[in-house]
Amino acid sequence: MNVLKRSFYCMTLLSFAYFNIQCKGEKKGDNTSEEMPQSKKMVTISKAAFGVTADSVQVDSYTLKNQQGMEVQIITYGGIITSLKVPNKAGVIEDVVLGYPTLAQYEKSSPYFGALVGRYGNRIAKGKFSLDGTEYTLATNNGPNHLHGGEKGFDKVVWSAEVLDDEGALKLSYLSKDMEEGYPGNLKTIVTYTLTEDNALEVFYESTTDKKTIVNLTQHSYFNLSGDFSKTILDHEIMINADAFIPVDKTLIPTGELKEVANTPFDFRTAKPIGQDIDVENDQLKNGLGYDHCWVLNNQNQGIRLTATAFDKASGRFMEVFSDEPGIQLYTGNFLDGTLPSKQGGTYAYRTGFCLETQHYPDSPNQKEFPSVVLNPGETYKTKTSFKFSTK
Repeated sequence: MNVLKRSFYCMTLLSFAYFNIQCKGEKKGDNTSEEMPQSKKMVTISKAAFGVTADSVQVDSYTLKNQQGMEVQIITYGGIITSLKVPNKAGVIEDVVLGYPTLAQYEKSSPYFGALVGRYGNRIAKGKFSLDGTEYTLATNNGPNHLHGGEKGFDKVVWSAEVLDDEGALKLSYLSKDMEEGYPGNLKTIVTYTLTEDNALEVFYESTTDKKTIVNLTQHSYFNLSGDFSKTILDHEIMINADAFIPVDKTLIPTGELKEVANTPFDFRTAKPIGQDIDVENDQLKNGLGYDHCWVLNNQNQGIRLTATAFDKASGRFMEVFSDEPGIQLYTGNFLDGTLPSKQGGTYAYRTGFCLETQHYPDSPNQKEFPSVVLNPGETYKTKTSFKFSTK
């Protein structure tokens, strides 16, 4: 591990420890839990059968619920968040993530609704990358490029699950075997979803490998904070703590440039509606059919920090995204076309959900100036993102 990478890694671990103290003080840092009756759990976790895959594998659903009424449902297929319920400003609890009610629908056709994405989130140019002079070839499942781990990425496998009752957490694990989807190394991945009492959903990723490889994991939930999936997300106000973004070519592969957001439609440093500039005449917006770009987050040497926010004025729901990642992809549902069934009835129309995917930059294995996504044997890939909900 080179000096720069080691420094960044160490600072991330320090920030991660600080973040845990701040966010979980009620469990480890003070006496609150000791004063509570032992019979009263802050977060309850229940399990139910969700279905059986086409190749006869059982899929279970786990529901985590806190005392504030926030509730998240996660299935072992793809580690998918199928439902995330939070209160609006009037206290009405509604689901704010797009998804399906049945496993068969996820298997048939899903634009990564709520899924864990890996081994590599986002795109790799022409499905090729090299490590130590060896070229690896991946599936080209997005035009000429590789997207989100390939034909059967982490979003389409069944994860093993373990309930961490005392922590209000669900631990999912998966072993991706050497050369699965073309990636080298036996990669063991653990993703822990934790629901806190202050209405945050934390996602902690860990991976180890026995051979040099690349890793870039993310969570791909589509949010609509209105709770009404028939409405577009264009009036949601977004803030992204980034002074630059990554321009892409017509196949959505980075050009290699990091461009300042100032005086462009990509300036979200101050919160503004998604729809304010989305139809402005701009080559980058044409390439993405709207926003489908990665932002270069500020303060990358500070580890976990506030990276983005989203606010729906009508419902009053406010979401904050904390992460230690260097980038975040804003995707505005540009490929939702009214053909996918909604769990609320009808279909998911154009731009009725948005994603904020914390991650390393697209095509990093082929872009030497981008932060490294290489994982070596003996190292542990660790990253954490938290989605915190409130009202205002």
